[in-house]
Amino acid sequence: MKRIFLDANVLFTVAHNPRGKAAFIVEIGRDGLWKLYSSAYAVAEARRNLEIKFPEQVTDFEILLGEMQIIKHQESDARLPGLGNKDQPIFQAALACSATHLVTGDKKDFGKFMNKPGETSGIIIQTPADFLRQFDLP
Repeated sequence: MKRIFLDANVLFTVAHNPRGKAAFIVEIGRDGLWKLYSSAYAVAEARRNLEIKFPEQVTDFEILLGEMQIIKHQESDARLPGLGNKDQPIFQAALACSATHLVTGDKKDFGKFMNKPGETSGIIIQTPADFLRQFDLP
């Protein structure tokens, strides 16, 4: 079964756009097609941004978190060379939960690593759209 790690920007997007591609990933995960994960680090970033930009969505965000397993970030020696320090905890958390995929909208920082599992310890890093494109979904 696929293990999908959701970055902070994906969590944020799901919370304020419940009809988008990112929300569809959560919906299908809820139905059992894959397991959903994120980290306390990503959750804190998403919550902080929601409180500033869409405070009315914070309650829905808290409900969303019940749909996935949230792991604590533990500093590790595993680093993705060329990835900035602020994103290393995201990559490390994806590794820690044995994610098959890291779904992120952050093309600026993760773009050069997308769809290159040979360079990312076997994790396939994709945008929500790219992730969904690989499935024959209705």
